Amino acid sequence: MIVFKTFLRVLNQCKVPIILYTVILVAFAGFNMQASDSSAGFMASKPDVLLINEDDNTGITRGLTEYIESNCTIVDIKNDEDAINDALFYRDVHYVIYIPQHYGEDFLNGLNPEIQIKSTGDFQASYAEMLLSRYIKVAAIYARYIEDEQELTAKIGHTLSKQTEVEITSTLDTNRLTKSALYYNFANYSILAGCVYVICLILSSFKSEPIRKRTAISSMEYKKYNRLLLVSNSLFAVVLWLFYVLLSFVLVGNVMFTAQGLVLILNSFVFTLCALTIAFLIGNLVKNKNAVNGIVNVVALGSSFLCGAFVPVEWLPNSVLTVAHILPSYWYIQTNERLKTMEALNFGTLRPILFNMGMLLVFALVFTVAANLVSRAKRKIG
Repeated sequence: MIVFKTFLRVLNQCKVPIILYTVILVAFAGFNMQASDSSAGFMASKPDVLLINEDDNTGITRGLTEYIESNCTIVDIKNDEDAINDALFYRDVHYVIYIPQHYGEDFLNGLNPEIQIKSTGDFQASYAEMLLSRYIKVAAIYARYIEDEQELTAKIGHTLSKQTEVEITSTLDTNRLTKSALYYNFANYSILAGCVYVICLILSSFKSEPIRKRTAISSMEYKKYNRLLLVSNSLFAVVLWLFYVLLSFVLVGNVMFTAQGLVLILNSFVFTLCALTIAFLIGNLVKNKNAVNGIVNVVALGSSFLCGAFVPVEWLPNSVLTVAHILPSYWYIQTNERLKTMEALNFGTLRPILFNMGMLLVFALVFTVAANLVSRAKRKIG
């Protein structure tokens, strides 16, 4: 009981950092969840295209220009290369199509005339390129069987006018699941930083010379003393995890009651156990309290940036993700990312998630063994 009371006394001195990590979690997660809301919708937009037609506007050429005009926004720019290049640079136009002389005639004769283009290379230019390629491919197919240009143009127009109806049958609320995954990704930093900071300070406090001497002359066995300290730190880690889980229900909502939400919670619990073992290892290595802040920045901030907690995983280079495999945060965040789009939970879909959690447990085991070896070595030296 004395050990536990002393633990609570030291823990009370660490309440400010815990509050700070919680504020950071709420602020960053809340900001990104709002950004997710604003970008969740999709609205089709027409790319800005410049058409330079040097052919007669008849037949197949007219069909091509009409198709481009109906699906793009045609801009009017002076037919001068310097003016066109400037327009591309300033994104006044995204795609320039040069239709050469005798294009329609050469196309009907099977000469495959080439259409020159200029592009900004962005998504709008890619969409315009897709439209141009679509028309040419459909026209090339019909041209094999239809010789009359008027009939050919009509067939192409009829085919390209057909629209596919898309029916969404999935009931998966990907927007809310994305929010929950963002929250738990950011929780990587708060859980790891909270555990490392608090547990390292507690262990260093218990290793101070006065407390060590009192423990040595007391009637309490060393093993019991270590066991009580371990239970106290584990209890803190579980309470911290439970607090962040309850906070997720407030910020994210009812999606946490779904199967995907429960797996997110379980994944965060396994990661908390891993963070606990990391803190124990560092606590056994470090005696200086002043060094704890720097260690938190290196361990928590470094792994959060490298593994995709702060920067979306899809934005990280492959080389960074390859290095991130050696960090527990990578496996934790990978599970969160999978759950964003996972509609059905079965053995097939859960297998990679279980593998990720298994990797976290392996890390926890390795850190536990390393902490015991360090503790035993220091005991022999002492």
